[in-house]
Amino acid sequence: MVENTLFVIPARGGSKGIPHKNIKMFCGRPLIAYSLDAARALADDAHIILSTDDEAIAAVAKGMGYGTPYRRPIELATDTAGSREVILDAMDYADSIGVVYDKVVLLQPTSPLRTTDDILKAIEAYASHPGCDMAVTVTEAACNPYYDCFETDADGMLHVSKGDGKLTRRQDAPKAWQYNGAVYVMRPASLRRYAFGDMPRRVPVEMPRMRSVDLDSPLDWTIAEMICNRLSNADR
Repeated sequence: MVENTLFVIPARGGSKGIPHKNIKMFCGRPLIAYSLDAARALADDAHIILSTDDEAIAAVAKGMGYGTPYRRPIELATDTAGSREVILDAMDYADSIGVVYDKVVLLQPTSPLRTTDDILKAIEAYASHPGCDMAVTVTEAACNPYYDCFETDADGMLHVSKGDGKLTRRQDAPKAWQYNGAVYVMRPASLRRYAFGDMPRRVPVEMPRMRSVDLDSPLDWTIAEMICNRLSNADR
């Protein structure tokens, strides 16, 4: 199931929300280590591309025994560079050195609480839906458009985003999902054809909210470390 998989870990040097976050210590280890270890538990290094423009990040990876022959082009290391373009460049590099793959797994370093099992479940969901463009991890949305998510109308008045607004219990509303950023399993041909948001066939893979923290701010970091320490203590 994991054979012929290309793992891409995007880790550029610039970060405004959390400076140098990809090599910042998270629960005693550089953040990038969690995604590298997860990928290396499932594939050999030849099928893992750490996409970075930063020598400090590359040095941390080298200290873990992972070489970084690939470097992300400068034009793809800006705040405006899209994830799809970064992945396509990594795919082109993999093609140029003869790596054989039939699916691409994106592991963002900002999801350190994802587990190997989460990745395997996403790959299994992808394999179980032939013809899908992507399997992606999600968690139940904090705001439900049928119950407690509102929009304003032309007069500035609130109305529920979907439905007639008559639901009085959240559990009666259809479930709503949000991406948690942890795992994306994608068809190479679909990546070359569609933007992420345009892929028509996306399979959801649920992850628990506790492990769905996406590190984007110092507050996210604090919360994620508390959860990490709690999970570590529970395993002892």
